[in-house]
Amino acid sequence: MTQRLPLRLAIQDAERKLAEAGVDSPRVDAELLAAHVLGVERSRLALVPLIDPPVLDALARLVAERARRVPVQHLTGAAAMGPLPIMVGPGVFVPRPETELLLAWGLAELRPVATPLVVDLCTGSGALGLALAHARPDATVHGVDLDPAALAWARRNVEARHAAGDTPMRLHAGDVADPELLADLDGRVDLVLCNPPYVPCGTEVPPEVAEHDPGHAVFGGADGLDVIRHVVRCAARLLRPGASLAIEHDDTQGEAVPALLSARRVLTAVADHPDLAGRPRFSTARRV
Repeated sequence: MTQRLPLRLAIQDAERKLAEAGVDSPRVDAELLAAHVLGVERSRLALVPLIDPPVLDALARLVAERARRVPVQHLTGAAAMGPLPIMVGPGVFVPRPETELLLAWGLAELRPVATPLVVDLCTGSGALGLALAHARPDATVHGVDLDPAALAWARRNVEARHAAGDTPMRLHAGDVADPELLADLDGRVDLVLCNPPYVPCGTEVPPEVAEHDPGHAVFGGADGLDVIRHVVRCAARLLRPGASLAIEHDDTQGEAVPALLSARRVLTAVADHPDLAGRPRFSTARRV
């Protein structure tokens, strides 16, 4: 008879191996991988006291991959954005938890707006736009990206969310540097959100980022602001009077990005916002 093994001990062993490999959140990742293998929510792992040897073997294989610093989201196939699972993998930027703060700010701005028109620039996997469309079924959301690989992931996510009953986001292949991008929406948009490439070139990043996130989705030139400069110009053109803009940025850009926004005379109410660790994380403004 095959002997079943305590899940608790398997997770402890996985946590130890991931910690030795330098993974930042070894316990969380060990539990996420165990939940993925078992096909249960992480919060329900306590209800699975024992596992069979094939389950242990499958978990061990994933732990070995994670110890080689393959992103846990690549191994499970999904990242979270608010309540949504967003499919991700090689070729697309993995959404980060701190971006949910930008999402929450945008949703708060839209509370008094009926049937809002929203643009998600540098949409990547579509995470921001899809989470907003899920929270606001009355919204029309456009997502824009230049990278065909990212757009392929975004299309998969749009189709999955549409099948789940959400309002589909409209995807566009385009460059934020193009002065004609979404020209038919000029002066009509209620909210522009953007999580652009913003890390200054030469910045040391973790192996998960350096080896697995597309470089063009991470790095934004010598000062990290190359793409953001175009985003500010594009958003100022798209927004209707009184509408809002939010741009995520590097924690070294808490003064530089607000300065770019303030330099546009059509933008006002410029502010910077911290993440949960108190570091500068995103900047906002309103169209006069």
